[in-house]
Amino acid sequence: MSDRSLLVELKNVQKAYREPSGELLPILDIEHFAIHRGDQVVIRGRSGCGKTTLLHAIAGLTPVDSGSINFSGVELTRLAEAGRDKFRARNIGYVFQTFNLLPAFTALENVMLGMTFTGRPRDRDRAIELLEQVNLGHRLHHKPSAMSVGEQQRTAVARALVNKPLLLLADEPTANIDPGHQQQVVDMLREVCVSENVAMLLVTHSPEVSNQFDNVVALEELNRVVSGV
Repeated sequence: MSDRSLLVELKNVQKAYREPSGELLPILDIEHFAIHRGDQVVIRGRSGCGKTTLLHAIAGLTPVDSGSINFSGVELTRLAEAGRDKFRARNIGYVFQTFNLLPAFTALENVMLGMTFTGRPRDRDRAIELLEQVNLGHRLHHKPSAMSVGEQQRTAVARALVNKPLLLLADEPTANIDPGHQQQVVDMLREVCVSENVAMLLVTHSPEVSNQFDNVVALEELNRVVSGV
């Protein structure tokens, strides 16, 4: 039986940015949101409604102004930046919309760089195994400029999973993929997360993507800033 225990829980999370005029612009106001182990959750919503800010908050990349973010018993809002960075490296994989691969490094080197900040020894065999799992065993020594956009995306997924995280965050993972390959990316993400026993939180504005998942949350309903509640 799979473990369905609570993994991440947000309570009364608020985040605002200060505009050049000096006024505060509210971005997030979330009363409650939770992810359980093994979940595959989609947050859908129009561009600019706070989806990426939500992912950054859960990842500890952006500190929130108030509220609680509890990740597997650790209160992220109480950690200093260095503590959040270390926790993220060991527990969270992040697939960025723009991939964020280093152009001077090969696919294998980019994936192995993902192990740098955990404090653990780098495992070359693990990196190769994941690249093979996303069908890039023949592209280990190719740099991003020699790979297609889809291959770069798969490299980014392998890098995000290399440290055996508990949670994968995927920010608009099909946004930069041509329509003919978007389905392959979605299928690959779902299959790899199941095989690696990783929960996934994916954000998208694409109905074609969100309609494939059972657990879909509209950020317009979750985020009181957007809903006007």
